[in-house]
Amino acid sequence: MLRTIIPVLTVIMLALAGCSGAGPQPGAGPLTHVRMPLGYIPNIQFAPLYVALDKGYFADSGLDVEFDYSFETDAVSLVGANTLQFAVVSGEQVLLARAQGLPVIYVCAWYQQYPVGVASKVEQGISTPADLKGKRIGLPGLFGANYIGLDALLFSAGLSEKDVILDSIGFNQVAALAADQEDAVSIYTANEPVQLKAQGFELNEIRVADYVQLASNGLITNQTTLDGDPALVRRVTAAFLRGLADTLEDPGTAYDISLKYVDELAKADRSTQMEVLNRSIKLWRTDVLGRSDPQAWQNMQDTLLKMGLLQEPLDLSKAFTNEFID
Repeated sequence: MLRTIIPVLTVIMLALAGCSGAGPQPGAGPLTHVRMPLGYIPNIQFAPLYVALDKGYFADSGLDVEFDYSFETDAVSLVGANTLQFAVVSGEQVLLARAQGLPVIYVCAWYQQYPVGVASKVEQGISTPADLKGKRIGLPGLFGANYIGLDALLFSAGLSEKDVILDSIGFNQVAALAADQEDAVSIYTANEPVQLKAQGFELNEIRVADYVQLASNGLITNQTTLDGDPALVRRVTAAFLRGLADTLEDPGTAYDISLKYVDELAKADRSTQMEVLNRSIKLWRTDVLGRSDPQAWQNMQDTLLKMGLLQEPLDLSKAFTNEFID
């Protein structure tokens, strides 16, 4: 079904970009510069953004977009302070920022499934969240999506952090599991499992998305931008969704375009990196690209409350909007 939807959606997005209030077009005036933090190093997983840039979709919307690979938490603070107008961050960062008074708003959902999971070697016999009880689990630290997703899995089985041994190991999950330093590791489902399987390891994977739907990575802005220049928000969103639709329709071309923007990609094994992209695409697919699921936001808030990272419920209607999608 999605293959028939994507071309139509692309036309719609192009129309939105050209509608009244869409802003300056090439040749009609200077482009609006947008610096967009992505929260991670250049990577094939950012292919839709590279496609939108390379095919001129941002320029068609009157935008000069510069990608910034700074940390996700820094990006939220900068957008909240209106130092920057946009960033790509995960859903939990939005709620944690709003709890601190930062007026950030999630305006476009990219990942429809939370991209975190737990991987272990088959011989460990860990195939469900309940099997994690008593196990030593490596994760980058007690922060970010790896941490949130792991706790969500534990809660789904009636467990808590007290039932496992959490080991902060930095971003070394592949090496730690390969060397049997950990019973299991918290991973991004499109990344570390692919690397481990390429090394010949047989794995069990437990995906968060198979147990609970959580608000995941997407595009945020701030209240000042939303109130003062909603047309800019619509232009950025429309251009991104065109890049996303094209990537879903033709992953091979998206990969080739990404070679221009990810220096290490040309040196990497193409089949392995294509598997990373294809796994990512499974997390992005949906009938309506960009739309947030209100239940996913409620589930995320419930998880953060259980973890003690939120002290009281927030008004979720102010945390995200589908205004620029529907």
